[in-house]
Amino acid sequence: MKRMWISVMVVGFVVASFGMALAASNADEAKAMVEKAAAYYQANGKEKALKEFNNPKGQFVKGDLYVFAYDMSGTIIAHPVNPKLVGINTLETPDVDGKMWRKEGMEMVKKSGTAWVDYKFKNPVSGKIEQKTTYLKKVGDSVLGCGAYK
Repeated sequence: MKRMWISVMVVGFVVASFGMALAASNADEAKAMVEKAAAYYQANGKEKALKEFNNPKGQFVKGDLYVFAYDMSGTIIAHPVNPKLVGINTLETPDVDGKMWRKEGMEMVKKSGTAWVDYKFKNPVSGKIEQKTTYLKKVGDSVLGCGAYK
């Protein structure tokens, strides 16, 4: 019985460790996607970049990871998963718990050029509200972002 209990604990530890590593790698992947999108924006210009960021089958969409963009006032200018959001200012839109994550992120980006923000959001793959962390980066007069579900 003791041996079985130890086996169960070891398996639980391995599964938990894998889950934490997966979350970290997803956050790393989100940041890498934003950095790649920033390079694309700088190399190709804003107009071409936004067209690519809005493409749901483009190079900046990978499973539940996707690059989106805001102007400096908080209006969405690119969103490949929900194009109906383009043109809408969501700065004052809270998450399900009332957190003003966009406003918080924009304030940090204006101060330091980048930010990480945690909040809850509907996962387009699972359809469920989940914990998410998003990396934001100012590029030109835009803010690029990509979030990873935890």
